[in-house]
Amino acid sequence: MLSTEGTMSVTGASEEYLPYVEALSDEQLRRFHRDMVVIRRYDVEAANLQRQGQLALWVPSMGQEAAQVGSGHAAKAQDHIFPAYREHAVAMIRGVDVLDIIRLLRGVTHGGWNPAESGNFHLYTLVIASQTLHATGYAMGIGFDGTTATGDLDTDEAVLVYFGDGAMSQGDLNEALVFAASYQTPQVFFLQNNHWAISVPVSVQSRVPLVQRAAGFGVPGVQVDGNDVLASYAVTAASLDDARSGHGPRFVEALTYRIGAHTSSDDPTKYRADSELQSWIARDPIQRFETYLRSRGEADAFFADVATEAEDFAADIRRRTLELESPAADLIFDSVYSEPHPLTSAQSDWLSRYESSYGEDA
Repeated sequence: MLSTEGTMSVTGASEEYLPYVEALSDEQLRRFHRDMVVIRRYDVEAANLQRQGQLALWVPSMGQEAAQVGSGHAAKAQDHIFPAYREHAVAMIRGVDVLDIIRLLRGVTHGGWNPAESGNFHLYTLVIASQTLHATGYAMGIGFDGTTATGDLDTDEAVLVYFGDGAMSQGDLNEALVFAASYQTPQVFFLQNNHWAISVPVSVQSRVPLVQRAAGFGVPGVQVDGNDVLASYAVTAASLDDARSGHGPRFVEALTYRIGAHTSSDDPTKYRADSELQSWIARDPIQRFETYLRSRGEADAFFADVATEAEDFAADIRRRTLELESPAADLIFDSVYSEPHPLTSAQSDWLSRYESSYGEDA
């Protein structure tokens, strides 16, 4: 819908999604920009904290802001979101305190956050594609419970699950698509195709566009420019409405790019050309949308305010990260069983005796 130069151009297949964009208010459009800018600044700050020894690992999302912000805002409050491990913007949109992502990757939490208290945003999943099965099972449950396809789009539930192009080669995702198609689940599979599954390019993984694979399972799919926040929003919103209306699962492939490394443990200069990277930097989703907003009359003051907010947000994250304390060692035993259990009680006692054997100076 937005050209790389930031001008609106809606033709052909895009026209059916135009009503979703036309229904957006000026405040919602400003929110899209705000969220993209703030989460990028957060991403940069978290990467800096990792390099300074404050995190064990960081998973950057730079370059994928439009795909995440657009799709994240397309979900309704009653929907359930199943992320992989790079969906920082979606987490923020759903109400997760993104310091909890820091806590997770610092290694001071055994869970991260409670989905019931965080906008139905479920926990990060580092085991590639396993969250697609969790999402499909949950979507099957919604169908069994009758909380979807009642005809009321404002209350009917749906499920949105995120994954990357590397997950397309995992058996879990293919099994999830089989069950989703068989049970006609109310869910949307959202593929962020950032072109690199760690060091393997998508061209090696698949000889056809990944969106075409969905059709083999009987799941309709749409390929969208993932660097266009309006297109990402509109296609995801329409797909979720179809799913919650009883029309079965949908598949969205958002074409975007991983500007940074796969994780802070990765060196992308070993396997990808700088010319490719620069060609995608030129398609920056934030700059594209800023140009569009300026064409609509947004003034310098708005963008300056957002930049200030992003800096304040990053400074707050840094301050709170440095204030984090390590949890008590016995916390690991607390949630193994719902009730006290003799096995974990014995293990906890052993650990306490073992640590005390070193004396007070240890």
